Parts: sequence; C-alpha cells; structure tokens
Amino acid sequence: MVPSDKVNLLLVDDQPARLLSYDAILSALGHNLVHARSGEEALQRLMELDFAAILLDINMPGMDGFETATLIHQHPRFEKTPIIFVTAVHVTDLDRLKGYTLGAVDYVYVPVVPEILRGKVQVLVELYRHRRELELLNQRLARTNSELAQANAALRAEKTRELESLNASLAAANRELGQANLALQTEVAERVRAQRALEEADRRKDDFLAMLSHELRNPLAAMQGAIELMQRKKVDDPQLIWSRAVLARQNLHLSRLIEDLLDVSRITRGSLTLKKQPIDLREVLEHALETVRPAILAHHHELTVKLPQESLSVMGDHVRLTQVVSNLLANAAKYTDPGGLIASSLTRRAANGGHAAQALIEIQDNGRGIDPAAMQRLFEPSTHAERVSKGAHDGLGIGLTVVRGLVEMHGGKVQAHSEGLGRGSRFSVYLPLLETAHELAQPGAAPPAAAPLFSGGALRILVVDDNEDSAESMSLLLQCDGHDIGTAYSGETALRLADTLRPDVVLLDIGMPGMMGYEVAQRLRCQNGLDSTMLIAVTGYGRESDVAQARAAGFDHHLVKPIDYDKLRALLATRQAHA
Repeated sequence: MVPSDKVNLLLVDDQPARLLSYDAILSALGHNLVHARSGEEALQRLMELDFAAILLDINMPGMDGFETATLIHQHPRFEKTPIIFVTAVHVTDLDRLKGYTLGAVDYVYVPVVPEILRGKVQVLVELYRHRRELELLNQRLARTNSELAQANAALRAEKTRELESLNASLAAANRELGQANLALQTEVAERVRAQRALEEADRRKDDFLAMLSHELRNPLAAMQGAIELMQRKKVDDPQLIWSRAVLARQNLHLSRLIEDLLDVSRITRGSLTLKKQPIDLREVLEHALETVRPAILAHHHELTVKLPQESLSVMGDHVRLTQVVSNLLANAAKYTDPGGLIASSLTRRAANGGHAAQALIEIQDNGRGIDPAAMQRLFEPSTHAERVSKGAHDGLGIGLTVVRGLVEMHGGKVQAHSEGLGRGSRFSVYLPLLETAHELAQPGAAPPAAAPLFSGGALRILVVDDNEDSAESMSLLLQCDGHDIGTAYSGETALRLADTLRPDVVLLDIGMPGMMGYEVAQRLRCQNGLDSTMLIAVTGYGRESDVAQARAAGFDHHLVKPIDYDKLRALLATRQAHA
C-alpha cells in the first residue's frame, strides 16, 4: 500500500537510462515512481494502479507515445489522467496539436531541465490531490443530501404523530443539517486552500516568465549588437543586405513576443500601470502606422488611412494605445495574402442613449477572415490555433489578449467582426473621448522627446557582462562611436578595471554569476573618484520592481535587453555634455 500522502507516477520510456534520470529528478518529490518500458507495459500498469500523472516518451519502438496515449484515454477510467509527452526531437505544430487532442497537458524536451520537470509534475500532483479530495467531499455531501431527503420523507410520514415525536424528529433533522453545514464549510475551506494553491502556481508562473525573458534577452542583446554593427558596414551584395534586414526584423519580432508575454502576465495580475494624459488619437494612429509600415510594404499590401480634421482626444497612455493599434495593423498584414487591402480609420461616435461620445478606431482587411467557431474566444490566447487552423503561421497568439486588456484599462472595448473564412475581418476599438476644456487641460507629462546626440569628446566606458558575445558586440559599437572601451566578464574584474580605468560610464549587467550587478554598483559607488560615474543597468529584467531595485543599488539608468542603441547614445550624450 502507498501511504496516503504519496501518489503514483507512471514513467514510460524504452530507454532504461532515461528512466533512471527521471527517478533522480522526481525522487525528491517523495512519490511512488512506477516504470514501464513500452506502451503495452504502461497499459498493464494502469490496470493495476491509479496514477496522478504519466510521463510518456513519444518515440518508442512498437507502440509509440501517441498510440499509447490514445488507448489510455479511450478507457473511461483513465480519460482524465494527465499526460506529459517527452521528446528528444523538435515537435511540429501539427504533432503538438495532435498531442493536446489526445489529452496531453504539456511537453518536455530532452535533455530534461530538472527544475522544470519537477515543477510541471508537482502541479499535476497537486491538481490530482485536489480533485481526489473534492470527489470525497462530493460523496460525503451526496450522502448528507440523501440523509436529509430521508429525514424529510420521515417527517411527512409522521405528521400525524404526537407533537413530542414531531419535535424529536425535527431536532434530529436539525442535527443532520448541522452536520451538512459543517461538511459544506469544510468544502469551502478546501476550495479556499485550492484557490491559494492556484494563486501560488500563478505567482511561480510569473516568476518563471520573468526568468525566461531574462534568459532570452541575453542572446537577443548579443544579436542586436551584431546587427547594429552590420548595419554600419557598407554591403553591396543584395543577398547579404536582405539577410541583414531579416535578422533585424526577426530580432525585433522576438523582443516583441517577450514583451507580449510579460504584458499578458502584468494585465492578468493587475500590475500594469498606465501613464495617462490627454493625447490626440491622430498621433497614435500615425505612430502605429509608421511602426507597421515596413511589414505592410513587405507584403505589398495597399493601405488606406482616414483621419478626421478635428482633434479626437482621450485620457490615455500614448505608448500603450500605439501598441494596441500596431498589434491590430500587424495582424491585418500577417493574415492577409500578399497584395491585399488594409484600411484604417479614426472617427467620432456621437453621444447616444445616455452613452458619452466615443472615438472609434477601425482596422479592416480582406484577408483570411475568422472562423465563426473561434470568434467567441478570439481574444483568449488558446484561440490562436483556431483562428489560423487553415493557414501556416508563427507566433504565440497572445497579441489580441494584450489588445483587449489595454483597451479595457482605458475604459474602452474592442470588437471583432468577420463574415467567415476567406472574407476578411474588421476590428473596432471604442475609447471614451475627452470633451470639455477642463478635461483637455488635465496635467500630464508630454511624451519624452529624443535627446539630441552630443558631439563632444570620447568617453571612457566600462562594459560589464558575463555574456561575452553581448559584451564584445556592445564594445565594438561604442568603439565605432569613438569611445575608449574597457571590457569585463565578471563583477570582480569590473571592480579592478574601474580602479585603473576611472570610467565616465559603466554599462553593467545585473544577472551575473558570483557577484551580481547590484553589488558591483554599490561597491563602485564606494570607490574614490567614481562618485560622478554614470552607472547604467543593462539587463534582461524589466519589471518595475527590478527598476526600483537598480535605483536603490546606485544605478542612474535602467535599460532592458536588447537595448535601443539610440537611447543609449542619448544617455551618453548627456554625460558628454557634463564632462
């Protein structure tokens, strides 16, 4: 017998070495690990025991993982048993969709990252325990309800008995009701505990996203630096020019995907803050069009723009509203075949039926359209595959989720309309207008203007990053601008170099092994002669708490990888101006 605090986990793999590695990774969880070396053996183990989760290798001789999963979930007893597929090869979108259709809840790739596998399995174990506990509670509640029904039937049958007997029956019924209430209270307490567990899992997910974005931004920063260098070199070969442009676009695309992931998390947790001020929506549309115009031109689309003569102002965040319109225009360009038509417009909707006046932004295309079955959940991340199921496409499918969240945070709403697949689509964004002079005069900081580049003398700059590619590419870029550069790959080396170089500026990575950037910054501030040195954090961590922590450590500025090199040059110009 397995102790009540343990559950069974089925590990299915034809390679004994992998089974041993799974044991090593999962043994710390303290559960009963059951091995099977084939699909047939896995089915036999399922007939003997109940399992909280199954770790199933896809590529097995004979019956592969997909066939095994099909047979498992065809059995009513195991149709809800969660499966994590393990694969050592790249899984196509069709295979991934096939796996999810067969009941997979996730994929892990070989080589397996122990922390990720343990985290995924532990979440499934907790869900299994909660489900089992809820089933027991439901059974108890059903028994209680049955007892209540019997008590009521007894009361009806005994209504002619003496009052004393009736009162005694009522007292018994009240006692039973008390027991039922106690059971319900217990169930509520269990539900609260389950909710807290889900909230904790959500927090761990947010922490994981922050860590993931940091790890992705490091190589992106190195690639961005290399791209900046290539763009400064004269190249005559058309294929090299095309390749350079592709690298720049795709690097920017990856950076935007990371930001979309983090935005979804921030919106879900309610931690995203808007910098609201009165803004003219015509400027928002113009900035968004400039952002997406290269993608529209690359697909040879015909774009029409209709803007009103009058100013249509809203209280909003200029950057975030530009992001909303850019996402919708980018979707229109992406889901419209080359040479298509895209129309954007901004109009006023007059006050009507007690509703205040609104601004209406519409983006319309004659592209692939939207399946009516996907329309209801179009703005959820899970509907991405539904919308593009009949066409190849890349992306995470979370852009519309971000759009809806940002629009609702501005007090507006977004709607989608399509006549069906192949008949185009139209997205409408409604935002409340500012009408009165008082509203339009609300104070707010104007969008920051780009700082002019200063043509002063060279700066002594120390670049510190444990990612050598990032450090070298940044150093080369700064050398191209005529600066004197020192490079360090660790905090300890940076402190030694700073003592001799006496830099005007230090570009300092945060997440370094050994001595983190925060400690390096604090120790630099304590060195003689470095009190006026400009410290710039260059990091993959971009949450508000990360910015605040950098400020507290002594940093003057905080840039998120891959950095906008023009912003860095503007910061350097301010340092040159005071040199």
